[in-house]
Amino acid sequence: MNEHANSFSNRPVEVEALPDFRDAELNPVVASYLRHKVATTVGFWGLFILVSLAAPFLPFVDFNLSKYPAAIASVIMLLSLLHARLDARHRGWALREHDLIYQSGVIFRKQVILPFARIQHVETLSGPIERYFDLMRVKCFTAGGQSADLVVEGLTTATAGQVRRYLLEQIRDDDAQPGNASHADDHRPAQQDDG
Repeated sequence: MNEHANSFSNRPVEVEALPDFRDAELNPVVASYLRHKVATTVGFWGLFILVSLAAPFLPFVDFNLSKYPAAIASVIMLLSLLHARLDARHRGWALREHDLIYQSGVIFRKQVILPFARIQHVETLSGPIERYFDLMRVKCFTAGGQSADLVVEGLTTATAGQVRRYLLEQIRDDDAQPGNASHADDHRPAQQDDG
């Protein structure tokens, strides 16, 4: 016990010596991600525009200002398309030795770094429109969370499967390490004795 106490050190780390997480080279999302976003945006707002243009011709609708909803929806659709283009350009992801990085956001940029040691399980998910564009999402869950802590979008089905398998291997390898009885024990909050 004394030997362990003598070998413990907790020296300060110079801020200048810290590695910069922004140096990680991120993989861009695939080109079909933007096509998917364009298709869903045009589909949603296009339907709204058609309904608002057709409403005045229905006998039971008194809609004198029918041109305004269609015009407003058209402007919103164009802004949404611009946002989708910028969003696809700023998204990126990277796998490193010990963590997964995902960046997103246009106005407010967000970069999440999730260590493999915190990941409990991994899922892949795709809706019917995503499958049409050969897209799949990877969802990573950590201890104690009901919803995914990180969702990586913009991957092809093949890449998402590879990322999922790689993450599961890392989790399995981490569990196999001596002294790692379970992830739940590693992340249980410390109990404080008030007495």
